[in-house]
Amino acid sequence: MRDSHAFRGRALAKPTGQAILLAPVTDTRERIRSNLQSTVRDLQRRKARGRRGLAVVEGVRLVEEALVAGLEFKGALVSPELARTTRGQALTAELASHAIAVEEVGSRAFGELAGTDTPQGILAIVQPRMWALTDIAGGPMLVVDGVQDPGNVGTLIRTAHALGASASLLLRGTADPMNPKALRAAMGATFRHPVVQLDDAPFIAWAREHGVTLWAAAADGVPLNRAIDSKTARKELIAVIVGNEGAGIRPQLNAVAAQRVAIPLARGAESLNVAVAAGILLYEVVRGR
Repeated sequence: MRDSHAFRGRALAKPTGQAILLAPVTDTRERIRSNLQSTVRDLQRRKARGRRGLAVVEGVRLVEEALVAGLEFKGALVSPELARTTRGQALTAELASHAIAVEEVGSRAFGELAGTDTPQGILAIVQPRMWALTDIAGGPMLVVDGVQDPGNVGTLIRTAHALGASASLLLRGTADPMNPKALRAAMGATFRHPVVQLDDAPFIAWAREHGVTLWAAAADGVPLNRAIDSKTARKELIAVIVGNEGAGIRPQLNAVAAQRVAIPLARGAESLNVAVAAGILLYEVVRGR
């Protein structure tokens, strides 16, 4: 974990949005919902996040990452817990230096809004960057098909970013990457790594148009070492598809995959967690280039 001095020494990109300063909400007024508190509650729903183009970032580390990434902040809620650590005090000062609206709420009200059992005392409303297929620069990429657990989706994004994938493409049925649990699992990678949500048809059309070779992860596929050793594999623009741990990759995607690829497992082992499998596949594809 970084200390407060490490955070203070980092360059912070200033958000472009104008903050609206809000008055603190005292304990006697906690039952009255402010606009900011109402927005946080509303953004707990996926439809609201999609409609408004906003997300809630919780915790000191994640808010720090959002500041460094230059995201636009719409405001922040803080509780007394934040001021009890040096790092929290430093973060409060950073928010003030960026003229970000900060509203103080009591611990009880904050706990009702937080998504963790032991909240760190800060919730921020941010406007994440909206990525498009045109933002993908080339190179291996990850395709996520129908992974419904937000924690797994966040870990997949974090893994793809760490291993140098050019993007993560999330297809129909996949959990929202802006879900608070997904954001926490991604550890800030969502703020820097291109994440594009799209349906099957436009994805398949785009892959064909750009000469992307699709590899579908499958237990009965070609062993990974053989697929990587192929001379053609070293020249191809590869997208690795991983699917729901129970149902697997949907038939329409298997049908357009150039190759089904398997990770050899020890005798008696049934499967790997989807994020672990994606990490192994991406590592080998990136290394193979």
